[in-house]
Amino acid sequence: MGKTENTAFRDRWASALNRVFPERQIVVRTDERVSYLRIGKSPQIAISCMLILFSGWVSFSSISYFLTETILSSKDSQISNARYAYQNLLDEVAEYQRKFISITSDLEENHGLMLGLVEQNTTLQQNLSTVEQELRVTEADRLSVISMRERLKSNLDEIQDNLHSLTSRNYLLRDDLDTIESDLQLALRERNVALIDGKRLRDYVAELEGHLGNLQDTQINTIDSLTDRTNENIDAIEKVITIAGIDVAALLAASPRDDSGKGGPFIAVPDGLPGDELKNRLFTLDNRLARLQTLQSTMPYMPLAPPLITYYVTSKFGKRQDPVNGKWSMHYGTDLGATNKSSIFSTAPGVITYAGWKGKYGNLVEVDHGNGIKTRYGHLSKITVKKGQEIGFFEKIGLVGSTGRSTGPHLHYEIVFNNKPVDPMNFVKAGRYVFQE
Repeated sequence: MGKTENTAFRDRWASALNRVFPERQIVVRTDERVSYLRIGKSPQIAISCMLILFSGWVSFSSISYFLTETILSSKDSQISNARYAYQNLLDEVAEYQRKFISITSDLEENHGLMLGLVEQNTTLQQNLSTVEQELRVTEADRLSVISMRERLKSNLDEIQDNLHSLTSRNYLLRDDLDTIESDLQLALRERNVALIDGKRLRDYVAELEGHLGNLQDTQINTIDSLTDRTNENIDAIEKVITIAGIDVAALLAASPRDDSGKGGPFIAVPDGLPGDELKNRLFTLDNRLARLQTLQSTMPYMPLAPPLITYYVTSKFGKRQDPVNGKWSMHYGTDLGATNKSSIFSTAPGVITYAGWKGKYGNLVEVDHGNGIKTRYGHLSKITVKKGQEIGFFEKIGLVGSTGRSTGPHLHYEIVFNNKPVDPMNFVKAGRYVFQE
């Protein structure tokens, strides 16, 4: 059965070839001679195959040529786009460089302001030492005047005793009138001399008291000027702290001070002494200088600079809709958007108290700046510091990333004061105010 079907198929195939490629003859006539060129089935099949192959090759070459032109045009367009993107990237890099130079200039101005405050504090201390020295000289002059006044009183008492003695002797020597008159004249002369000396001493005492009053007025004016300048510096620093959103009294209470060791017997000071007003003003100036010194010691550790050179705020401090589930929640920090793996810098000197994985924060770095202030940096792709390490201002601590509970590359930046979160952007605003001043 199978052999019969194969034979029939071959017969049909041979019949089809005979119909398509019958034997053909080409008549060739040369002059009066006629010849025939016979072309069989096999040459016709071979010629047909060659024509089909040639047509396919021509079609493939044409299609390939047009496709190549299309691909080259596409590549040229991609190269143009790449060149345009590269030019844009160069422009962005130049802009970032200008911003970095501007921020560096602001930091240098802030450093100059700090140095100026330190120089003003040194000048105030020197002026205070000069005032204390002059006060000691004035006190010595006052004691000298008092001593001279006491001697004058003693001389007057002695003269009065002499007068009493002369009067008694006048009664006893009534018979010797010449002697009495001579003694009386002598006593009168001595009394006149004593009165003149007494008046001269009183005038000298009045002159010294006037000089002492003028000197005290001069010292009071100097102290008042120093106090005003100190108050201006205190007000400027307290304004920066207030802009940052921190209570000045709470910050001073958190500042480490060792002024509790005091004691000694109580000796009351009499009221109404000539130098009481000057001493009271010196006491006030000393208190203001102590407050200024405490404030100046806290300012270098205030995180007033932003932790990134280039950033934009993607989520503010406070109530917000959660970026993951869309529900309302509290956000105790500020999210700063930046390019992935951008450098993160410390915003003030301090000590690293945590550096590692912290749950939904991802990679977290915590810095203790003292005075109850801490900063936290979350979602880092890389941490470049270790726990217990001391770092300075604007020192690199890690790279921007998207670790932990995050929807994309950014920095979660927190500031904590006395274990309570505060808005970090208030500190950035305070830092800008310092740079403007």
